[in-house]
Amino acid sequence: MITTGELTRRSFGAMMLGTVAACSQPPVVSGPAGSTNFIDGYGPIEDSGYNLPGIPSRYLQGVNRRMSGIYNGEQGPNTLDVDPYAKFLYHVRADGTTTRYPVGVGRAGRSIRGMATIKLKRKWPGWTPTQNMLRTEPEVYGDFRGGIPGGLRSPLGARALYLFRGNRDTFYRIHGTNDLDSIGNSGSAGCIRMFNQDVIHLFDQIEVPMQVNIRSREESLRVDPENYERGVELPPKIISAEELLGPEAEALDRPPVFDES
Repeated sequence: MITTGELTRRSFGAMMLGTVAACSQPPVVSGPAGSTNFIDGYGPIEDSGYNLPGIPSRYLQGVNRRMSGIYNGEQGPNTLDVDPYAKFLYHVRADGTTTRYPVGVGRAGRSIRGMATIKLKRKWPGWTPTQNMLRTEPEVYGDFRGGIPGGLRSPLGARALYLFRGNRDTFYRIHGTNDLDSIGNSGSAGCIRMFNQDVIHLFDQIEVPMQVNIRSREESLRVDPENYERGVELPPKIISAEELLGPEAEALDRPPVFDES
């Protein structure tokens, strides 16, 4: 099985790059008879009454998966450090270690920059497009101006972390997604996307408030030049209102069941 492992500061980047790229078939975890095999940490999950599907291994090639090691960036402990150019998010712990997650980020000109603070975190959040999204891309978001409740249909996925500056909501989120192609690429309207398995893992590790740094181009080049400008820019994905809001989709949906303990 693939495990997070322990990496030295010097070998962290090199091992991240080489872990799977040199293998024609990455190790997998066997599921029940007749099921698909999944890479460790990315199999199906039962969560809040939902059966989340596993992530097919084709989306987890090379560095595009969760890994743990020694932090080699420029931020302090107990922070999140996001590199929109290398498409990674680092959870920096007090002992100098980190878990690195692959992320999807905003298309050119649509990403948050600088510092922010997570003041809220929510399980299975609902989603409503912002006024700016409705104004700039009505063909993508216009049909959803009324919002989508939390659940399997929500574009925010299984978890969301809400970014603030002072007491002002930036309307940017770190959140789960079902758009698997976007992880490792630039394809969102500005939010930071994660595999649902990864955002659940991160959600359970952190407490709010927590500071978040979004690396500048210069910081990305200093810290991780090997992965600078990893991925491609994707066009906006247009989903029909019928697909997400129609009677058939709604009949299959149900609200999450939260553990009250």
